[in-house]
Amino acid sequence: METLTQLLNSISSFVWGPVILALLLGTGLYLMLGLFFLPIRKLPEAFSLLWRGRKSNDLDDGEISPFSALMTSLAATIGTGNIAGVATAIFLGGPGAIFWMWITALVGMATKYAEAVLAVNYREVDEKGAYVGGPMYYIKNGLGEKWRWLAFLFAFFGSIAAFGIGNTIQANSVADALNSTFGIEAWQTGLVMATIVYVVLVGGVKRIGQVASKLVPFMSIAYVLAAGIIIVQRLDSVPTALMLIVNDAFTGTAAAGGFAGAGIMAAIRFGVARGVFSNEAGLGTAPIAHAAAKTNDPVRQGKIAMLGTFIDTIIICTMTALVIILTGSWTSGETGASLSARAFSMGLPGYGQYVVSIGLAVFALTTLLGWSYYGERCAEYILGVKVIPWYRMTWVLVIPLGAMMDLNFLWLVADVLNGLMAIPNLIALLLLSPVVFKLSRKKPN
Repeated sequence: METLTQLLNSISSFVWGPVILALLLGTGLYLMLGLFFLPIRKLPEAFSLLWRGRKSNDLDDGEISPFSALMTSLAATIGTGNIAGVATAIFLGGPGAIFWMWITALVGMATKYAEAVLAVNYREVDEKGAYVGGPMYYIKNGLGEKWRWLAFLFAFFGSIAAFGIGNTIQANSVADALNSTFGIEAWQTGLVMATIVYVVLVGGVKRIGQVASKLVPFMSIAYVLAAGIIIVQRLDSVPTALMLIVNDAFTGTAAAGGFAGAGIMAAIRFGVARGVFSNEAGLGTAPIAHAAAKTNDPVRQGKIAMLGTFIDTIIICTMTALVIILTGSWTSGETGASLSARAFSMGLPGYGQYVVSIGLAVFALTTLLGWSYYGERCAEYILGVKVIPWYRMTWVLVIPLGAMMDLNFLWLVADVLNGLMAIPNLIALLLLSPVVFKLSRKKPN
């Protein structure tokens, strides 16, 4: 195991090294400039479209409403990345890592927009009459036969990566949080989550969309309110906390309390890596959900899709980070969900840890549902619709195993697979960017 861990560490250092980080941020910046900052200019309009998108037009092609498509996407993104991931980023990279999470999110809005535009534009109907799309389809249909190998690589990495970022990490973080808060055994948590996920998966993407449309808004609002109370109580210290984040992003963080200290590269590496883990901009997963939306307008769905990154990172992750920094718990030496639980306990004595544990459980549950859809669509691209029942069965069986595995090892595996998954998608986005720009110019922006 130690040899495998060392190997994965070496691969992770390369995958999240300067070249890939530059590709990730550079692609987002290039798309943002090419779109003349459309994601930022059209943010208010996007929120308006989201509200109007709660009801789909029956004349439009697709399976679920535009709102349900975003909620399914958010179900997969709002998870342990917002609670455990933010805490891990601060533990490994210092408060400055949050600044790089912000940068990743801002350029990531352009990336997410482009992904959804291409997903709707190049989607297909499979043997069962379901609308399917995502990077593997816009690579195949947009770039042609000679790029099929790149589509295969994305689908291959995606079908496997789902078990890391979307399954075992989620189950493990919930099991850890519920065990420390309520004393529930990991295997019990794993079995309960596996049962719930199985019941929902039987209904396919429509059932996932229905569940996500109810759970995601409710839990997000509850979590933001709890974090907001803690922040308001310490409102006079917020400017200092924000300055700490910005300053440490460019100077590194000195050792303090139980915090071992971190350099500038650590802040950038873990800020970007955890930012991508949280909002998934550039991974190519969200467009798989948006391809199922009932819409004939790729640009409209792109605007709705980019809200996922804004809500996930700029709002929810920032609030988690402020709670951790304002309470001073970031120097405690703890990491992951335990650090977030400690911060909320200090901010809301008596019940703060319950907010984290219950929030983590609900967020992780919705992530398990969203990522199961992503994984099976990737597997379907390679093996056809016949693989879907087998993939779902395997997905459910892995949940209890993930709940009992080592957390640090799982995070390492997830980081590696995320990076490998992002590379084919980012290449495709750069090559197909003229299509995104052309479609975007067709409508008054």
